Amino acid sequence: MTETTTKVGIISCSGEDISEGTVARQAVRRVLEALRTEQTVTLCLPLFLAGEEGERRFAREHPTITVDGCPKLCAKRGTEKYSGHVSTALIVSDILGDKAKLCHRSIRDANKHDDEAIWIISECIASEVDALINMEAKDPINEFQPAGNACCACGGPSPAESW
Repeated sequence: MTETTTKVGIISCSGEDISEGTVARQAVRRVLEALRTEQTVTLCLPLFLAGEEGERRFAREHPTITVDGCPKLCAKRGTEKYSGHVSTALIVSDILGDKAKLCHRSIRDANKHDDEAIWIISECIASEVDALINMEAKDPINEFQPAGNACCACGGPSPAESW
């Protein structure tokens, strides 16, 4: 990737009431720290919702992925309310299905099921980052839309295709 490549913002669920929120946060960390370190930045959902203009401006000007734990879509709705359409919205509970029931709310209690769920979600996020970066390289006017042909590393279609 070139130095001119735009960074992709990722906004994670902040919910701690369900295990999917923990999986979302840990998966986003894996993407930021190991999988796509040069292509991604995190945006803080609480700071974003509290009115931090830098966070909101980044989401308006750059492709942004939201990773929500459940269908309440707090990250997606907050982003769209204050910054406009998100590029991709992932929902952990939809991607994992019944596998999510094996995960824990606290990372302190994590086991192989949590690790597997974090891996699946982080691979899905990384795949969407790649699709957005590739789309930007092909699209000179930088109009970002959900990746239409992206294939999730978990073997299924991109979650964006179900919207």
